[in-house]
Amino acid sequence: MARESTIASAKRIVTVTVTGVSDTGCVREINEDSFFAQAPIFAVADGMGGHTRGDLASRAVVESLAHSIRPGVATSPEAVFTALTAANAQIASWSGEVGIAGTTVAGLALVTLSAQTDLHWMAFNIGDSRVYLLDDGEFEQITVDHSAVQELLDQGRITTDEAERHPERNVVTRAVGVDADADADVWLLPTSGQQTFLICSDGLTREVSDDKIRSVLATNADDPAGELLRLAIENGARDNVTVLVVRATTLDPTPPGPGYHENRSLGYLEKTLPRL
Repeated sequence: MARESTIASAKRIVTVTVTGVSDTGCVREINEDSFFAQAPIFAVADGMGGHTRGDLASRAVVESLAHSIRPGVATSPEAVFTALTAANAQIASWSGEVGIAGTTVAGLALVTLSAQTDLHWMAFNIGDSRVYLLDDGEFEQITVDHSAVQELLDQGRITTDEAERHPERNVVTRAVGVDADADADVWLLPTSGQQTFLICSDGLTREVSDDKIRSVLATNADDPAGELLRLAIENGARDNVTVLVVRATTLDPTPPGPGYHENRSLGYLEKTLPRL
């Protein structure tokens, strides 16, 4: 069922509708994915398969993010980073008891930096769960995987087709709970018009092509997350599948005036595609 909420500031009114689903898939016995979907934050975590407590690790990171916010009120980049750091420490503390646990995380937060910059979307990720954006007909992957295969792609050593069949396609190079720091990549995007975001675990993207994902997001389906899950299951769903679809409508009730403009530099939070 879709959930709708509105967050307003002095310069923006953002109405968000979200649908979400998580499924064990057709092969796995345990669902190690978790998700959180309540404005201003939306996140998917994929517990590391084969590692002890992967399901608890994914739950820990989304719960930490959930505890960092006030529902219905914009958050800050610092609050997101603090929540990820806390989750990283919690998960890492389990290693002495039962061995290594870890999880990926990808998410979207509605943040405010100052009165001048007002509301923006902050996409973030650690690992190979992803955030996509469909905006004005253009569909793009916002986040960049932290994976062995992505590093080979960045180096030009393999092609995209080879990456899909590569024997190390399951190897992540960054995860929450494994390293000393929870080092997330972040991108800041203006809130504008009609925007549709997809946040998902790799259980979706390994079964459903970008073209099919885009076609689902471009429709007015009541439950786009459920439709994407259905496609993944039809294709075998060899991993857990978790999908959040966030549809946002932004209104600007204020007339143009002097001060901040969207094309000015936002420093370390600039949109930085592709990652170099």
